[in-house]
Amino acid sequence: MATENNTLSLITESSAPSTTALLTDDSQSPASERMDSAPILTLSTDTTIESPQSREDTLWHELQHAYRTRKILTGHLSGMEQLEGGGTITVVYYQEMRIIIPLSEMMINLADDQKHDYGEMILRQRKILGNMLGAEIDFIVKGLDKATRSVVASRKEAMLKKRSAFYLPDASGQPRIYPGRVVQARIIAVSEKVLRVEIFGVECPIPARDLSWDWLGDVSEHFHVGETVLTRIQEVNGESQDNISVKADVKSTLPNTAVANLAKCKIQGKYAGIVTDIHKGTVFIRLHIGVNAVAHSCYDSRQPGRRDEVSFVITKIDQERNMAVGLISRIIRQGNY
Repeated sequence: MATENNTLSLITESSAPSTTALLTDDSQSPASERMDSAPILTLSTDTTIESPQSREDTLWHELQHAYRTRKILTGHLSGMEQLEGGGTITVVYYQEMRIIIPLSEMMINLADDQKHDYGEMILRQRKILGNMLGAEIDFIVKGLDKATRSVVASRKEAMLKKRSAFYLPDASGQPRIYPGRVVQARIIAVSEKVLRVEIFGVECPIPARDLSWDWLGDVSEHFHVGETVLTRIQEVNGESQDNISVKADVKSTLPNTAVANLAKCKIQGKYAGIVTDIHKGTVFIRLHIGVNAVAHSCYDSRQPGRRDEVSFVITKIDQERNMAVGLISRIIRQGNY
Protein backbone atom coordinates (compact mmCIF):
# COMPACT_ATOMS: atom_id res chain seq x y z
CA MET A 1 0.00 0.00 0.00
CA ALA A 2 2.88 2.38 0.78
CA THR A 3 4.21 2.02 -2.75
CA GLU A 4 0.78 2.60 -4.28
CA ASN A 5 0.28 5.75 -2.17
CA ASN A 6 3.67 7.13 -3.22
CA THR A 7 2.88 6.44 -6.86
CA LEU A 8 -0.50 8.17 -6.53
CA SER A 9 1.24 11.18 -4.96
CA LEU A 10 3.50 11.46 -7.98
CA ILE A 11 0.49 11.18 -10.29
CA THR A 12 -1.28 13.95 -8.37
CA GLU A 13 1.77 16.24 -8.59
CA SER A 14 1.91 15.84 -12.34
CA SER A 15 -1.76 16.89 -12.68
CA ALA A 16 -2.88 13.45 -13.84
CA PRO A 17 -6.57 12.40 -13.74
CA SER A 18 -8.14 11.62 -10.38
CA THR A 19 -7.67 8.24 -8.69
CA THR A 20 -11.23 7.25 -9.52
CA ALA A 21 -10.69 8.04 -13.19
CA LEU A 22 -7.46 6.06 -13.19
CA LEU A 23 -9.20 3.02 -11.72
CA THR A 24 -11.99 3.31 -14.25
CA ASP A 25 -9.56 3.63 -17.14
CA ASP A 26 -7.47 0.70 -15.87
CA SER A 27 -10.51 -1.56 -15.69
CA GLN A 28 -11.19 -0.82 -19.34
CA SER A 29 -7.57 -1.12 -20.51
CA PRO A 30 -6.21 -4.13 -22.37
CA ALA A 31 -5.07 -7.15 -20.35
CA SER A 32 -1.40 -6.41 -21.08
CA GLU A 33 -1.64 -2.95 -19.46
CA ARG A 34 -3.48 -4.32 -16.41
CA MET A 35 -0.79 -6.99 -16.11
CA ASP A 36 1.98 -4.35 -16.10
CA SER A 37 0.34 -2.39 -13.27
CA ALA A 38 -0.64 -5.40 -11.18
CA PRO A 39 1.39 -6.11 -8.02
CA ILE A 40 3.97 -8.90 -8.12
CA LEU A 41 2.44 -12.23 -7.12
CA THR A 42 4.61 -13.74 -4.37
CA LEU A 43 4.89 -17.30 -3.08
CA SER A 44 4.05 -16.18 0.45
CA THR A 45 0.96 -14.15 1.25
CA ASP A 46 2.84 -12.29 3.99
CA THR A 47 5.50 -10.77 1.75
CA THR A 48 5.55 -8.08 -0.90
CA ILE A 49 8.16 -7.46 -3.58
CA GLU A 50 8.75 -4.13 -5.26
CA SER A 51 9.71 -4.04 -8.91
CA PRO A 52 12.82 -2.01 -9.86
CA GLN A 53 10.57 0.64 -11.43
CA SER A 54 8.45 0.85 -8.29
CA ARG A 55 11.55 1.25 -6.10
CA GLU A 56 12.84 3.99 -8.38
CA ASP A 57 9.50 5.82 -8.26
CA THR A 58 9.45 5.61 -4.46
CA LEU A 59 13.02 6.88 -4.22
CA TRP A 60 12.31 9.74 -6.62
CA HIS A 61 9.31 10.77 -4.53
CA GLU A 62 11.54 10.72 -1.42
CA LEU A 63 14.07 12.99 -3.13
CA GLN A 64 11.30 15.38 -4.21
CA HIS A 65 10.11 15.59 -0.61
CA ALA A 66 13.67 16.18 0.63
CA TYR A 67 14.08 18.96 -1.96
CA ARG A 68 10.94 20.76 -0.75
CA THR A 69 11.79 20.42 2.96
CA ARG A 70 15.59 20.88 2.69
CA LYS A 71 16.03 17.63 4.58
CA ILE A 72 19.60 16.41 5.08
CA LEU A 73 20.24 13.09 3.33
CA THR A 74 23.25 10.79 3.59
CA GLY A 75 25.01 8.94 0.76
CA HIS A 76 28.33 7.38 -0.15
CA LEU A 77 30.96 9.28 -2.11
CA SER A 78 31.46 6.89 -5.01
CA GLY A 79 33.37 8.81 -7.67
CA MET A 80 34.70 12.02 -9.13
CA GLU A 81 34.51 13.12 -12.76
CA GLN A 82 36.06 15.94 -14.76
CA LEU A 83 33.76 17.74 -17.18
CA GLU A 84 34.74 18.80 -20.69
CA GLY A 85 34.88 22.42 -19.58
CA GLY A 86 37.40 21.57 -16.89
CA GLY A 87 35.06 21.50 -13.91
CA THR A 88 34.98 18.66 -11.40
CA ILE A 89 31.90 16.95 -10.00
CA THR A 90 31.45 14.44 -7.21
CA VAL A 91 29.28 11.37 -7.66
CA VAL A 92 27.34 10.31 -4.57
CA TYR A 93 24.92 7.41 -4.43
CA TYR A 94 21.82 7.70 -2.29
CA GLN A 95 20.55 4.13 -2.26
CA GLU A 96 20.37 3.44 -6.01
CA MET A 97 20.10 7.07 -7.16
CA ARG A 98 23.09 8.93 -8.59
CA ILE A 99 23.56 12.38 -7.03
CA ILE A 100 25.86 15.05 -8.47
CA ILE A 101 27.68 17.52 -6.20
CA PRO A 102 29.91 20.19 -7.80
CA LEU A 103 33.40 20.52 -6.33
CA SER A 104 32.53 24.04 -5.17
CA GLU A 105 29.70 22.60 -3.03
CA MET A 106 31.87 19.96 -1.30
CA MET A 107 33.20 22.49 1.24
CA ILE A 108 36.85 21.54 0.80
CA ASN A 109 38.33 24.76 2.14
CA LEU A 110 42.02 25.47 1.54
CA ALA A 111 44.15 28.50 2.27
CA ASP A 112 44.02 30.78 -0.78
CA ASP A 113 47.30 32.67 -0.48
CA GLN A 114 50.08 33.87 -2.77
CA LYS A 115 51.91 30.55 -2.50
CA HIS A 116 48.98 28.65 -3.98
CA ASP A 117 47.30 30.01 -7.11
CA TYR A 118 43.81 29.00 -8.20
CA GLY A 119 45.01 26.15 -10.41
CA GLU A 120 47.11 24.62 -7.64
CA MET A 121 44.21 24.96 -5.22
CA ILE A 122 41.89 23.03 -7.56
CA LEU A 123 44.48 20.25 -7.91
CA ARG A 124 44.80 20.03 -4.14
CA GLN A 125 41.03 19.90 -3.77
CA ARG A 126 40.82 17.08 -6.31
CA LYS A 127 43.54 15.18 -4.44
CA ILE A 128 41.65 15.54 -1.17
CA LEU A 129 38.46 14.49 -2.90
CA GLY A 130 40.19 11.38 -4.23
CA ASN A 131 41.25 10.45 -0.70
CA MET A 132 37.63 10.78 0.42
CA LEU A 133 36.27 8.15 -1.99
CA GLY A 134 34.15 5.67 -0.06
CA ALA A 135 33.27 8.15 2.69
CA GLU A 136 29.76 8.70 3.99
CA ILE A 137 28.68 12.33 3.53
CA ASP A 138 25.59 14.48 4.05
CA PHE A 139 23.94 16.59 1.37
CA ILE A 140 20.89 18.72 0.65
CA VAL A 141 19.12 18.39 -2.71
CA LYS A 142 19.39 21.65 -4.69
CA GLY A 143 17.82 20.72 -8.01
CA LEU A 144 15.82 17.99 -9.76
CA ASP A 145 15.25 17.20 -13.43
CA LYS A 146 12.18 15.00 -13.71
CA ALA A 147 12.71 14.20 -17.40
CA THR A 148 16.17 12.68 -16.89
CA ARG A 149 15.76 12.01 -13.16
CA SER A 150 18.97 13.89 -12.45
CA VAL A 151 19.73 15.28 -9.01
CA VAL A 152 22.16 18.05 -8.01
CA ALA A 153 23.01 18.57 -4.35
CA SER A 154 25.23 20.51 -1.95
CA ARG A 155 27.34 19.08 0.86
CA LYS A 156 28.22 22.61 1.96
CA GLU A 157 24.62 23.51 2.84
CA ALA A 158 24.16 20.26 4.76
CA MET A 159 27.33 20.87 6.80
CA LEU A 160 26.36 24.46 7.61
CA LYS A 161 22.90 23.33 8.68
CA LYS A 162 24.40 20.70 10.98
CA ARG A 163 26.78 23.25 12.47
CA SER A 164 23.86 25.50 13.37
CA ALA A 165 22.01 22.60 14.99
CA PHE A 166 24.89 21.16 17.03
CA TYR A 167 27.47 23.90 17.70
CA LEU A 168 25.37 27.02 18.21
CA PRO A 169 23.24 27.51 21.36
CA ASP A 170 19.81 25.86 21.25
CA ALA A 171 16.61 26.88 23.07
CA SER A 172 18.26 26.14 26.42
CA GLY A 173 21.12 28.48 25.57
CA GLN A 174 23.69 25.69 25.37
CA PRO A 175 25.23 23.95 22.32
CA ARG A 176 24.84 20.20 21.91
CA ILE A 177 28.56 19.75 21.21
CA TYR A 178 31.05 21.15 23.71
CA PRO A 179 34.54 20.34 25.08
CA GLY A 180 34.59 17.05 26.96
CA ARG A 181 31.65 15.48 25.17
CA VAL A 182 32.12 12.12 23.42
CA VAL A 183 30.63 12.13 19.92
CA GLN A 184 30.59 9.75 16.98
CA ALA A 185 32.58 10.90 13.96
CA ARG A 186 32.79 9.76 10.35
CA ILE A 187 36.16 8.81 8.93
CA ILE A 188 36.45 10.65 5.61
CA ALA A 189 40.16 10.30 4.81
CA VAL A 190 43.17 8.35 6.09
CA SER A 191 46.89 8.88 5.57
CA GLU A 192 49.92 7.28 7.16
CA LYS A 193 50.10 9.69 10.09
CA VAL A 194 46.74 11.50 10.17
CA LEU A 195 43.08 10.56 10.38
CA ARG A 196 40.54 13.05 9.02
CA VAL A 197 37.04 12.92 10.44
CA GLU A 198 33.81 14.85 10.02
CA ILE A 199 32.09 15.70 13.30
CA PHE A 200 28.55 16.92 12.70
CA GLY A 201 29.42 19.27 9.86
CA VAL A 202 32.98 20.16 10.86
CA GLU A 203 36.07 18.40 9.49
CA CYS A 204 38.91 17.74 11.90
CA PRO A 205 42.38 16.16 11.46
CA ILE A 206 43.55 13.86 14.25
CA PRO A 207 47.28 12.99 14.34
CA ALA A 208 48.41 9.43 15.06
CA ARG A 209 49.55 10.30 18.59
CA ASP A 210 45.95 11.22 19.53
CA LEU A 211 44.38 8.07 18.09
CA SER A 212 45.61 5.40 20.48
CA TRP A 213 47.65 4.80 23.61
CA ASP A 214 49.65 2.40 21.44
CA TRP A 215 52.20 3.71 19.01
CA LEU A 216 50.77 3.48 15.50
CA GLY A 217 53.23 3.18 12.66
CA ASP A 218 50.61 3.49 9.92
CA VAL A 219 47.17 4.90 10.71
CA SER A 220 45.69 3.33 7.56
CA GLU A 221 46.31 -0.15 9.00
CA HIS A 222 43.91 0.55 11.86
CA PHE A 223 41.30 2.99 10.47
CA HIS A 224 39.45 3.02 7.15
CA VAL A 225 37.38 5.48 5.14
CA GLY A 226 33.65 4.90 5.55
CA GLU A 227 33.88 3.75 9.16
CA THR A 228 32.87 5.68 12.27
CA VAL A 229 34.88 6.27 15.44
CA LEU A 230 34.19 7.69 18.90
CA THR A 231 35.98 10.97 19.60
CA ARG A 232 36.19 13.32 22.56
CA ILE A 233 35.88 17.03 21.83
CA GLN A 234 38.88 18.96 23.18
CA GLU A 235 38.19 22.44 21.80
CA VAL A 236 35.44 24.26 19.91
CA ASN A 237 36.32 27.58 18.29
CA GLY A 238 34.21 30.05 16.32
CA GLU A 239 30.95 31.84 16.98
CA SER A 240 29.18 31.49 13.63
CA GLN A 241 28.46 28.50 11.43
CA ASP A 242 30.95 29.73 8.84
CA ASN A 243 34.06 29.69 11.02
CA ILE A 244 33.57 26.83 13.49
CA SER A 245 36.55 24.55 14.06
CA VAL A 246 37.08 21.71 16.52
CA LYS A 247 39.92 19.74 18.01
CA ALA A 248 39.26 16.15 19.05
CA ASP A 249 41.03 12.94 19.95
CA VAL A 250 40.23 9.24 20.02
CA LYS A 251 42.56 7.79 22.63
CA SER A 252 40.89 9.54 25.60
CA THR A 253 37.77 7.45 24.89
CA LEU A 254 39.83 4.24 25.21
CA PRO A 255 41.12 2.55 28.38
CA ASN A 256 44.81 3.16 29.09
CA THR A 257 46.41 -0.14 30.10
CA ALA A 258 49.97 1.12 29.67
CA VAL A 259 50.58 1.73 33.40
CA ALA A 260 49.40 -1.74 34.43
CA ASN A 261 51.35 -3.45 31.64
CA LEU A 262 54.48 -1.44 32.36
CA ALA A 263 54.40 -2.60 35.99
CA LYS A 264 54.81 -6.18 34.76
CA CYS A 265 58.08 -5.40 32.95
CA LYS A 266 61.45 -6.23 34.49
CA ILE A 267 64.82 -4.58 33.99
CA GLN A 268 66.97 -6.82 31.75
CA GLY A 269 63.81 -8.63 30.72
CA LYS A 270 63.65 -9.64 27.06
CA TYR A 271 60.39 -9.13 25.13
CA ALA A 272 59.22 -9.41 21.53
CA GLY A 273 57.63 -6.51 19.70
CA ILE A 274 56.95 -4.81 16.36
CA VAL A 275 58.82 -1.77 15.08
CA THR A 276 56.22 0.94 14.47
CA ASP A 277 58.48 3.80 13.40
CA ILE A 278 62.08 4.99 13.11
CA HIS A 279 63.01 8.65 13.54
CA LYS A 280 66.55 10.07 13.60
CA GLY A 281 68.04 6.77 14.68
CA THR A 282 65.51 6.14 17.43
CA VAL A 283 63.44 2.97 16.98
CA PHE A 284 59.87 2.96 18.33
CA ILE A 285 58.53 -0.46 19.24
CA ARG A 286 55.17 -1.78 20.39
CA LEU A 287 55.88 -4.80 22.62
CA HIS A 288 53.51 -7.76 22.45
CA ILE A 289 52.85 -7.39 26.18
CA GLY A 290 51.14 -4.03 25.50
CA VAL A 291 53.96 -1.62 26.28
CA ASN A 292 55.49 1.18 24.19
CA ALA A 293 59.29 0.98 23.97
CA VAL A 294 62.21 2.98 22.58
CA ALA A 295 65.53 1.55 21.39
CA HIS A 296 68.61 3.65 20.68
CA SER A 297 70.85 0.78 19.53
CA CYS A 298 70.62 -2.56 17.71
CA TYR A 299 72.99 -5.52 18.14
CA ASP A 300 71.81 -7.27 14.98
CA SER A 301 74.02 -6.87 11.90
CA ARG A 302 70.94 -5.86 9.94
CA GLN A 303 69.27 -2.48 10.26
CA PRO A 304 65.77 -2.63 11.77
CA GLY A 305 62.89 -1.44 9.63
CA ARG A 306 59.23 -0.69 10.11
CA ARG A 307 57.05 -3.75 10.77
CA ASP A 308 60.08 -5.84 11.75
CA GLU A 309 59.53 -8.18 14.69
CA VAL A 310 62.41 -7.74 17.12
CA SER A 311 63.73 -8.98 20.45
CA PHE A 312 63.95 -6.06 22.88
CA VAL A 313 65.91 -5.89 26.16
CA ILE A 314 64.70 -3.39 28.78
CA THR A 315 67.43 -1.32 30.42
CA LYS A 316 65.22 1.37 31.95
CA ILE A 317 61.55 1.97 32.73
CA ASP A 318 60.36 5.55 32.16
CA GLN A 319 57.41 5.93 34.55
CA GLU A 320 56.81 9.55 33.58
CA ARG A 321 56.23 8.78 29.89
CA ASN A 322 54.86 5.26 30.48
CA MET A 323 57.36 3.49 28.25
CA ALA A 324 60.32 1.14 28.35
CA VAL A 325 63.82 2.10 27.19
CA GLY A 326 66.38 -0.40 25.98
CA LEU A 327 68.04 -2.02 22.98
CA ILE A 328 67.27 -4.44 20.16
CA SER A 329 69.19 -7.68 20.72
CA ARG A 330 68.19 -9.19 17.37
CA ILE A 331 65.70 -9.02 14.53
CA ILE A 332 63.36 -12.01 14.75
CA ARG A 333 61.94 -11.51 11.27
CA GLN A 334 61.79 -8.63 8.87
CA GLY A 335 58.61 -6.83 7.93
CA ASN A 336 58.47 -7.99 4.32
CA TYR A 337 57.13 -11.41 5.34
